[in-house]
Amino acid sequence: MSMPRIAVPLAFAMLTAIPTPVYPQQGAGLAAQAYPTRPIRLVIPYSPGGASDNIARIVMPRLGEALGQTIVIDNRPGGAGSLGRELVVRAAPDGYTLLSTDAPHAINVHLLRKLPYDSIKDFTMITTTATGSMIMIVYPGFPAKTVKALVAIARAQPGKLNFGSGGTGAITHMTGELFKLAANVDIVHVPYKSIAPAVTDLIGGQIPIAFPGLATVGGHIRAGRVRLLAVAATKRSPAFPDAPTFEEAGVPGMVAANWYGIMGPARLPRPIVNRLNAELHNAVRMPDVQERFAASGIETLLNSPEEFRAMLVSETARWGTVVKAAGIKPE
Repeated sequence: MSMPRIAVPLAFAMLTAIPTPVYPQQGAGLAAQAYPTRPIRLVIPYSPGGASDNIARIVMPRLGEALGQTIVIDNRPGGAGSLGRELVVRAAPDGYTLLSTDAPHAINVHLLRKLPYDSIKDFTMITTTATGSMIMIVYPGFPAKTVKALVAIARAQPGKLNFGSGGTGAITHMTGELFKLAANVDIVHVPYKSIAPAVTDLIGGQIPIAFPGLATVGGHIRAGRVRLLAVAATKRSPAFPDAPTFEEAGVPGMVAANWYGIMGPARLPRPIVNRLNAELHNAVRMPDVQERFAASGIETLLNSPEEFRAMLVSETARWGTVVKAAGIKPE
């Protein structure tokens, strides 16, 4: 099968920068001074145990300390994350219901026909917190020990190799689709309910390939339960410096990462946005948070609300290009 090649813009180059914006103190007003006066609910649109959930549970205790309130984590999986996001959209814009979001926020708009919200207009962007490169792994007994060797096998047996993902539209799925386009290979997508059971099946040899986030499988890589072939980034991972980038492995344009951020419903007052942005930046920079990020292969990504919005617009366009080129039809 001959697959089309596309030029994929390296939008994730911007994810390596860690800007340090200055937030004006004037105009904060009484809203920021009084806020918060009760616990804050953080909606995570996935089940516990995933990367979004893990990162939130690293950062939120520090944010709660700074705000003097408890951050209550509310896992609301379903609808490829749309159920939890809709819950936040319908919440009062008072800063007491927030959303932990990630890259699929920019992908679902292209894959779900009837989203009950506008993925940009119906949210207030506060800040991103972290980013983690996507990777390619295979089970230890797989005959290919390099990306080049895997590509040769895939081209010799089109449609025979499978890759597992955390579900249709998940970043683990879209990274696989991006690889198919960039490497001009035909491998078959096998969706799971989350990436964890896909990795379990890969370890057992039921599927040969997966494209998880580095943070998800770092322990498995170190233990030798899976083999890391390449990192979908512009530079090698400090956590696994021996693993090449896809560019180094002969597949240019293969750059993908999951990013994580905090949003609120539309019309969230700017004084509250500024307060949350500043406190989240401080929380992420805490030494213990940085240590846990580094141990998981996660990099810090902090920005202003305006920078977050611009990034989301860019990412939405980028993944739309991939979805169209891959011929994926909305459900």
